[in-house]
Amino acid sequence: MTSPLPNLLVPETAVSVGDLTAYVQERLEGDEHLHHLWITGEVSSASQYSSGLFFTLQDPEVKASISCVAWKSMLSRLVATPTSGEHIIVLGSLRVYPPRGQYQLIVHQALPAGEGLQALRYRQLRDRLSALGYFDLERKRQLPSHPQIVAAITSPQAAAWGDIRRTLKRRYPGLHVLFSPALVQGKQSPASIVKAIRRVERDGRAEVIILARGGGATEDLAGFNDERVVEAIANCSIPIISGIGHQRDESLADLAADLCVHTPTAAADYAVPELETLTSEHEERCLTLKNAMQTYLDRQDDRLQRLRNSLERLQPDRQIERERQTLHWKRRQSIQLILQYLQRETQRCEYLRQKLATLDPNRVLKRGYAVVRTEEGAIARSTTSLQLDRELSIQLSEGTVHVKIVRIVP
Repeated sequence: MTSPLPNLLVPETAVSVGDLTAYVQERLEGDEHLHHLWITGEVSSASQYSSGLFFTLQDPEVKASISCVAWKSMLSRLVATPTSGEHIIVLGSLRVYPPRGQYQLIVHQALPAGEGLQALRYRQLRDRLSALGYFDLERKRQLPSHPQIVAAITSPQAAAWGDIRRTLKRRYPGLHVLFSPALVQGKQSPASIVKAIRRVERDGRAEVIILARGGGATEDLAGFNDERVVEAIANCSIPIISGIGHQRDESLADLAADLCVHTPTAAADYAVPELETLTSEHEERCLTLKNAMQTYLDRQDDRLQRLRNSLERLQPDRQIERERQTLHWKRRQSIQLILQYLQRETQRCEYLRQKLATLDPNRVLKRGYAVVRTEEGAIARSTTSLQLDRELSIQLSEGTVHVKIVRIVP
């Protein structure tokens, strides 16, 4: 049997599959540009294994795809976890897998793309501003209960400005409204809003500010998520009510405002009280006060009547007359007792006077007795204390005699 292709010669330059794969691997992995790649695409499939997460990143427009793997050690560091159907941005390096002859992307980081990236940036900015205290409840200021001047910040062409004016006029006629125009959409809106806030603050007349815009797409809120706008709202000396016009989305300006509502009309409702309601409440308070006073007067009339009845039952005139007679009797009794006491004491004094008279030494002397005193004035009661040639004084009933001792008879 003859061999097929007898004239075919094998070229000497032929290489093995392994050599070819090694060559491709060397060329791809040796390119420094392929060591740090940012690639965006849509995740078409994702499978979790013990070694890591394997997924495919594709570009649906050109039907291109690349295999990716995030090893287990890197999964906890990924900002966004690749999920089928999501659009993401990955950072990785290109590597060749020799057993299959395929190249794949070793993923080091994954970030959300499109709306996901915007949400990530929104969360990061919100967390940073929250750490600065711009959203703290302690910073929220009390709205004035009856403001006389209100400022509105919005676009002159926006329907929000007309809604605010009509609502304020309906609720509080005669209110002075200041208008500070600003761009509320587009790249220039943050600077314009900050300028409008500072304009009202420099004017100094407004007691509350309404920051508003009408409805629109979510993308139109970008100006109200700007750090400059949030800082201006948080540091404004005048209370601010935000009525951005989105019920589904909450902007950073809403978080920084002293009060957040969903529509410009609601912001105007909260800015001022309703005059009809105030009038009704005032009339109700007047009626309540009148009823309270009437109830109090009726209660006091009842109490007065009870006191009159009590006085009639007690007959105070008779009681006073009885008390007067009692006092008169007690007065006479007291006088009588005092007279009796004086009489007794007078008799007692007379008795003591007579008793003292009997003990009076002068009366004893008048009966012929005498009192002998030494030179020192002491009364001589015995001869043992006397000495010869010493002088003595003898007190008689009438006069005194001085003598000298010439003899002592024991």
